[in-house]
Amino acid sequence: MRAALFQMTSGVDPAVNAAAIVDAIGRAKAGGADMLFTPEMAGCLDRDRTRAAATLRSEADDPVLAAVRDAAAKAGLWVHIGSLPLKDERADGRWANRSFLIDDRGAIRARYDKIHLFDVDLASDESWRESSVYGPGEQVVAADTPWGRMGFSICYDMRFPDLYRALTNAGATILLAPAAFTVPTGQAHWHVLLRARAIEAGCFMIATAQVGLHEDGRTTYGHSLVVDPWGAVLLDMGDVGGLAFADLDMGQVADVRGRVPAITNRRDIPAQVTLA
Repeated sequence: MRAALFQMTSGVDPAVNAAAIVDAIGRAKAGGADMLFTPEMAGCLDRDRTRAAATLRSEADDPVLAAVRDAAAKAGLWVHIGSLPLKDERADGRWANRSFLIDDRGAIRARYDKIHLFDVDLASDESWRESSVYGPGEQVVAADTPWGRMGFSICYDMRFPDLYRALTNAGATILLAPAAFTVPTGQAHWHVLLRARAIEAGCFMIATAQVGLHEDGRTTYGHSLVVDPWGAVLLDMGDVGGLAFADLDMGQVADVRGRVPAITNRRDIPAQVTLA
């Protein structure tokens, strides 16, 4: 499988972001890619909630999703939209942070809403309360593609290994972790977490990231990664936006799992802890 990763600096205008993704689809196809991967919040990255509320749409009316589906069909290319912020999707009034898997005919094959929400106060004085705006997803999602079963996660999800255990129990061989990571947490944890998740699962990990200074004033870490099942980094895009390619040998999954059969050797852990 040839993967194309589009490391973006998404802004506040969905039309501009959609045009950039459509252009990347064409360039990915020309570069021989089988599938294009985008970051979290690819369609709009805006922490001004009032401004974003005037821009965002429901899934049925989202112009970024429509443009990407049309471009994917025209190019004959699979696309993973890392996520789009969507409103009018939940009964509680909060927005959804949703991934989409789109096939080479433009059909939506899978949707995943981010389960774990980033509520944290950082030492850098950054404070994030994702749950005040977005509602959590409730379903673990995996989907079949011509190259293997893909398991979905988004950004902060990568800190919760139980999610990836569920995905590999369901047969996933490629894990997806699109992100908009902060710089302090990225510098400390990005590489080690993604390599650990790939090693634990005996899977490929594709983590496409936002990068740089955004229109809304935030700065994201970048370093979109492709990690193989042994934990080797096949691609690290650093701190510059753009398109890059990585070739995945899917035979590595069975090879690595045969050498270190951690999934086969798993046991259910009792919920009760014995205090000695």
